[in-house]
Amino acid sequence: MSAPASAADVVALAARLGLTVATAESLTAGMIASALADVPGASTVLRGGIVAYQVPVKRDLLGVDAELLAAAGAVDPRVAAAMATGARTALSADIGVATTGVAGPSAHEGKPVGTVFTAISTASGTESFEHHFAGDREGIRMASRDAALAELFRELSRGTNSGRG
Repeated sequence: MSAPASAADVVALAARLGLTVATAESLTAGMIASALADVPGASTVLRGGIVAYQVPVKRDLLGVDAELLAAAGAVDPRVAAAMATGARTALSADIGVATTGVAGPSAHEGKPVGTVFTAISTASGTESFEHHFAGDREGIRMASRDAALAELFRELSRGTNSGRG
């Protein structure tokens, strides 16, 4: 397996392709947006981010369905997908990326610590990913950020001849 994609890799590829990115972050609380913004030239790529730490923010700003949130809770692949789509739409970006999960120290909504869902949304569709990370709160949050950046890079690497650019 190749080395993980860095935020610099994501910014360079998105800039080369002329695509923009928006984030919706729960457990990472802005870590993805911050990592991207740390890269010189990020202003050509990063549209913005929404830290949606609480359910009302997911519902009201990102448009996550209230019934889904009530039935499934905030830590769910469908919620991650809706968050990514909501960020992409709200911030008029080509690609939305989202994280939701349980960083600890204790389980949340019946989900064990380390359960994380990420999602990538484009005009062509949305895909969510399930992760189970080990470690402390900081380690789980950093692993979640890194996973989302890798997924974002993979999406960009697929090419953009599908009308997203």
